[in-house]
Amino acid sequence: KKQKQKRGKAMKKVFALVTVLAAAPFAQVQAETLLERGTYLMKSIVACGNCHTAKGGPMAQHELAGGFQMKEGPIDAVTPNLTPDKETGIGNWTDAQLMVAIRDGKRPDGSLIGPPMPYDMYRGLSDRDTKAIIAYLRNLKPVKNATRKSVYKMPLPPVYGPPVGSIADVPRTDKVAYGAYLAGPLGHCMECHTPMTKPPFRDYKTKMGAGGFKFEGPWGESIAANLTPHAETGLGKWTDAQITAAVRQGVRPDGTKLRPPMAFGYYKNISDDDMGAIVAYLKSLKPVDHNVR
Repeated sequence: KKQKQKRGKAMKKVFALVTVLAAAPFAQVQAETLLERGTYLMKSIVACGNCHTAKGGPMAQHELAGGFQMKEGPIDAVTPNLTPDKETGIGNWTDAQLMVAIRDGKRPDGSLIGPPMPYDMYRGLSDRDTKAIIAYLRNLKPVKNATRKSVYKMPLPPVYGPPVGSIADVPRTDKVAYGAYLAGPLGHCMECHTPMTKPPFRDYKTKMGAGGFKFEGPWGESIAANLTPHAETGLGKWTDAQITAAVRQGVRPDGTKLRPPMAFGYYKNISDDDMGAIVAYLKSLKPVDHNVR
């Protein structure tokens, strides 16, 4: 009887330990503050600074103070100041207005934010992650930097879609689904790496991740790679380590280097778990034979 009691107590301790270990990842996620989550996202996969921080001149030292110019066809865009300066930045915007600006692509005055802002992807950002990004922006040092308005020689739609409602977090336990969220709404990799049908619409239905979109800048011309697992024109023969090196370091398996606007300086900070989820998602894509070189 005493032996049974001892075994019973031992089993209770084992079950208690298993319960604690199983709950640990969830507890860690819940314990992460909005600012901590926002800092990780902005310094890694979201990488807003890749566009909203100037690439040269006096403003280059001021994170997210805007002023970077992007010209592509009918688009002549200049990134706005995202610091909490009240005159030239977002200092007078409420959190609710920022939520609408990020996910619905609409400013407080009702005007639409144009491309290359990845509005079609940001519509899928979860409530908590959007609030985390806003927490990070609020924590920045205000910088006075007035930027000119972007010019579009093409009509913008009246809206990008119905108002975004409440969006729950994607479970990190579902590796492929969370990888899709990282490469989609958070990192908008799929926006840059999916060819257009008719600007500004992309062919997500049949050529998701197939590459081919051209970017011109101080670095010259770069072409978005085919990220699908096609054996000949995509990543089908790449190992997980090779894909990781390309994303984090901008180096192909043959040693050649990728060009901007890939945000290597930010992507190097992507966690191992998140990187694994991104790789799992890319390998789950439908292979598309699209030679972009």
